[in-house]
Amino acid sequence: MRGTLEGLKLNSSFLTLVRLGIGTSKNANIPNDVDWNELKALAEKQELSAIVLDGIDALQSLSCSKGLSSLSTDSLPLETKLEWIGEVHQFYEQRHEQYLQAISDLAKFYNSHGFKMMVLKGYACSLNWPKPEHRPCGDIDIWLFGQQKEADAALTAWFKGLKVKGFKIDNSHHHHSVFYWHDFMVENHYDFINVYHHKSNVAFEKILKKLAADSSHSIEMCGEKVYLPSPNLHALYLLKHTMMHFAAEGITLRQLLDWAFLVKAHGKDVNWEWLEGVLDDFGMRRLYDIFNAICVENLGFDVRLFSRVQFEPTLKDKVLKEILSPEYSEGLPSNTIMRSFYKLRRWIGNAWKHDLCYKESMWSAFWSGLVNHLLKPSSI
Repeated sequence: MRGTLEGLKLNSSFLTLVRLGIGTSKNANIPNDVDWNELKALAEKQELSAIVLDGIDALQSLSCSKGLSSLSTDSLPLETKLEWIGEVHQFYEQRHEQYLQAISDLAKFYNSHGFKMMVLKGYACSLNWPKPEHRPCGDIDIWLFGQQKEADAALTAWFKGLKVKGFKIDNSHHHHSVFYWHDFMVENHYDFINVYHHKSNVAFEKILKKLAADSSHSIEMCGEKVYLPSPNLHALYLLKHTMMHFAAEGITLRQLLDWAFLVKAHGKDVNWEWLEGVLDDFGMRRLYDIFNAICVENLGFDVRLFSRVQFEPTLKDKVLKEILSPEYSEGLPSNTIMRSFYKLRRWIGNAWKHDLCYKESMWSAFWSGLVNHLLKPSSI
């Protein structure tokens, strides 16, 4: 978190409004002089604009029920709130409707061509949120049960038959192809994770692939069957994906909410003894404990939801600080050489995070990553 008293106050207010927004707390202790523009900017960076706005509404309702003025929301400028409401409506709620339509239309294509489509991460996570439309919509991540290449060929042929110009499938990425559908980027996975980046990822990928063979979980969207990951696959994959991003770049609080809401919705169906054994095998247990601790201590979730909440307080505070105020938060330089130097500096600076996510050494990862970049120069 920011090192100043003002920064600590801002982060405390932000976390209070997040808890109010998701309904895990009714504590309304927010300073009257909070900087709402800074708070709004922090909510945007953490991908929680809609949730914090829900928190503001909850705070105002709480104030009215207690016969108070409106606590600290009196200082929120009307123009700022109206702008905030408009942005949430446009970029969250309307976008969510478009997102659902795109997914159902894509499932319709695959179903009609004999492919089963599983949705991963974003949409699968949103189903667990109190208001799915208040989770930001990103890419559409899909798994086609090992038929990625055949499905890409069928989609290309279909667009060609329609004589639609400009459609292209990008195969320059390591573990998925990419194309655009209804203005959403689709990542069609043939691997769940990048198996070139760390040697241990090869063994981890085998576990994920084995779990992904399960097609017993599905929902109907506009009359189309869409498959969902099993609770074990979803839990393990979400943890791995979040930790990989934490080690390499950084994560937002939204990603921890994805984890907490998954545990709340499907924790009873997860084999925790097995999952925690896998985390032990791959050196992920300490960060897993920290994630659970943040969900309980800072996000207000019931400790009884989690199989394990044992943690190192100093390390937990360090991880939370890195999430809210990442050390390397500036954008990547456009120049290839400068971008490479920046990534190297970030890689060295993030060594402590790497140690929380992997068993192998940083240098082992360095050589694996070098091979990764040589195989796919566009990843530099």
